[in-house]
Amino acid sequence: MKRLKGGPDLKMPELKVPAFIVDLYWDLRDRRLLPLVGLAIVAIVAVPFLLGGGSEEKEPASAVAGASSAPSPEAAGSKLIVVEAKPGLRDYRKRLRDDSPTDPFKQRYTSPQLAGTKLGGGGGEASASSTSTSTSTSTSTSTTKVTKTSKNSDSTSTTEVTTETNGETSPGSEGGKAPQLMLYSFAADVKIVRTTSSATGEKLTDPPIVRHKVIPPAALPGENAQVVTYMGISPTTQKPLLLISDQVTAVFGEATCLSGANACQLIEVEPNFPETFVFGTGGVRYKITVLKVYPVATGHT
Repeated sequence: MKRLKGGPDLKMPELKVPAFIVDLYWDLRDRRLLPLVGLAIVAIVAVPFLLGGGSEEKEPASAVAGASSAPSPEAAGSKLIVVEAKPGLRDYRKRLRDDSPTDPFKQRYTSPQLAGTKLGGGGGEASASSTSTSTSTSTSTSTTKVTKTSKNSDSTSTTEVTTETNGETSPGSEGGKAPQLMLYSFAADVKIVRTTSSATGEKLTDPPIVRHKVIPPAALPGENAQVVTYMGISPTTQKPLLLISDQVTAVFGEATCLSGANACQLIEVEPNFPETFVFGTGGVRYKITVLKVYPVATGHT
């Protein structure tokens, strides 16, 4: 290409890329991150166009909604219609013209007449005398447990009290009679074996004696020799209780002492476990075994 004569020399400007951009380019190329950067640039450019297209579609809908909410020319030009009131419709004389006045102090209702009525649709005729009631007699029984404490010891005995009420009279009386209370207690069957010593030192054992239905408090083996006293059962363990006499010098057997400092006074024994008591100065031995304990009725109040 030929230059024009007489014209000035034109020089193209030299464009230099900043050094940090060149370094960034080579770093991204070495790390193979140029494709990711390109995708990020494309996404940044494309997002505004995608969002702008969605907003253009919603504008007509909003315009339609705004147009529908605007008041119509007919509604703006409507008139309020006023209806003329007619006081005659509210006149109480016309509203109450079909009613007749009544005396509020006069009795208007009477009691129902039951004569000649039938109950349950039965076939027979029912008269006023059939309304009489028949009285039935019922019996109710209630049981109450009463705990008694002995004055000489800490033992307690439980007594069951049964109340029987007959008839439908007021509680506590039956035709003028007071209700009967049934008393219960815990009796025991006891086996007693007496052993003595002769002058030569030979032991003499008497045949065993079994006492049935021993009701507390009861002296064992008897009134003549009060070795122990049967006091009933313990309210907590339901085991027999024996009160030891002060004339007993030694006790042998498995029992639980419940009272006594120097010498045990009240023991709790196991049924069918014998207890041996050395009584008096002669050293008479009594082997006492409580066989069983069971409740029995002791009478009425």
